[in-house]
Amino acid sequence: MIKDKTKKLDSILKELKSFIVAFSGGVDSSFLLYRAHSLKGLEMMGVTIKTPYIPDAELEEALEFAKMYGINHRIINLSFPESVRNNPDDRCYICKKNLFGELMAFAGENGFRYIIDGTNADDTNVYRPGVRALRELGIRSPLHEAGLTKNEIRELLRKESLSIADKPAMACLLTRIPYNTTVTEGMLKMIEQAESFLFSKGFPGARVRIHGDLARIECLPGYFERLIQNHDKEHIISTFKKIGFRYVSLDLEGYRSGSADQ
Repeated sequence: MIKDKTKKLDSILKELKSFIVAFSGGVDSSFLLYRAHSLKGLEMMGVTIKTPYIPDAELEEALEFAKMYGINHRIINLSFPESVRNNPDDRCYICKKNLFGELMAFAGENGFRYIIDGTNADDTNVYRPGVRALRELGIRSPLHEAGLTKNEIRELLRKESLSIADKPAMACLLTRIPYNTTVTEGMLKMIEQAESFLFSKGFPGARVRIHGDLARIECLPGYFERLIQNHDKEHIISTFKKIGFRYVSLDLEGYRSGSADQ
């Protein structure tokens, strides 16, 4: 079945012929970019948009991935869109409109016919307001159209021996902040530094949700005991306080995608 889906994906990409891949550096867009690059006769390019709420590590990994496989790649730098400064409920919709509007302008200026993104078949089963913006703008989502799920995409990446297959999911830093909260660059930097520290200590996929001067850590299953061991716990607390948090808490429900949407 996955073989049939992969064939359908290739057919869609060949039909499009000329396109930009919205490349975030995550698992889905990395697979899409890699697959498109492996096909012959396509006019394509990966484009990554850098905003203040995208972690620097994501940008670096996107650059490294494209360079490693010799993929044509560009970066567009954007300032913080004031339309999402207060983190409204429809933030993702507004943000996607802004970002993909920039991609559409770039595509037009550089002679590409389409823009494609890494939305997969699972993304329609959860709260994804940004998907509506993509549909309104006419953005194509070949992974979704081919019916490929996140697990199938990871499986295909493993078959290609790509280490990114096991990369934890990553979302923009605005998802760590409660809706209808004024966002500052300082808040974003605190979240990025705290999560980067946790990743470096061996807690992949951890999220640091910010609530004023309180940090709420969500971790993946299996990491709770390590987080509360005296040595790690004290190091985490002291580092978070140096970053700027006053209180440090551990969410006993653990990491769950879209917890701020509940």
